[in-house]
Amino acid sequence: MIVEVCANSLESALVAERAGADRIELCSELAVGGLTPSYGLLKAIKERLSIPVHVLIRPRSGDFTYTVDELNIMLKDIALCVDLGFEGIVSGVLSDDFTLDVDSTNKLKVAAGNLKFTFHRAFDWIVNPLEALQQLEAMHVDYILSSGQQKSAPEGIDFLSNLNKQRKTVQIMPGSGVNASNVDMFKNYGFNTVHLSGTKMIKTISKKPMISMNSAGFLSDDHSAITQLENIKAVVVKVK
Repeated sequence: MIVEVCANSLESALVAERAGADRIELCSELAVGGLTPSYGLLKAIKERLSIPVHVLIRPRSGDFTYTVDELNIMLKDIALCVDLGFEGIVSGVLSDDFTLDVDSTNKLKVAAGNLKFTFHRAFDWIVNPLEALQQLEAMHVDYILSSGQQKSAPEGIDFLSNLNKQRKTVQIMPGSGVNASNVDMFKNYGFNTVHLSGTKMIKTISKKPMISMNSAGFLSDDHSAITQLENIKAVVVKVK
């Protein structure tokens, strides 16, 4: 059984490798479901790790429906990962009606070339999952990462099991809430791969800061923070 660890830093990736993980999904910002890691982190990972690494390509938090500019950024990030010699890409695009955006996702898959391709947990929002499964298989996607359209993979085990029975070529990879206490369940259900972060919040500084730099108001699945023309113009007019 392949154990894939979602690592959000060089330290996490090195720990996962040392613990015996088979593969890394590299990202940043686990709190928002993961974002594309920085160039510096990508370089450090290639220099220090020996196990395969699949890189998450997601330009921002929120939904999985992207503008033309955002899609172009994703394509450039994939090209960088190909050039750096990574083994896989983790990405995907939805339409705003929560169906698979076949055209955009296929562009990402084509850009990845011979690299393995995982369609990420955007799959858990898809309203027609069995049709999307067929569409992704037609693209020759290698993995679908899913919690079974529930908050955690153990809760979504029935959905995941059915999906696993329906698949032909793609591997279904349970993820979210997977740990040592429940991983046997996925093995017994016949899954060949599991995905987990295995993280714990570790205190990094001795004192609590005077103010928080975290803004809960920016955390949303159906909104994105976008600079507004009138807000900036109003300030520029005042000071210029």
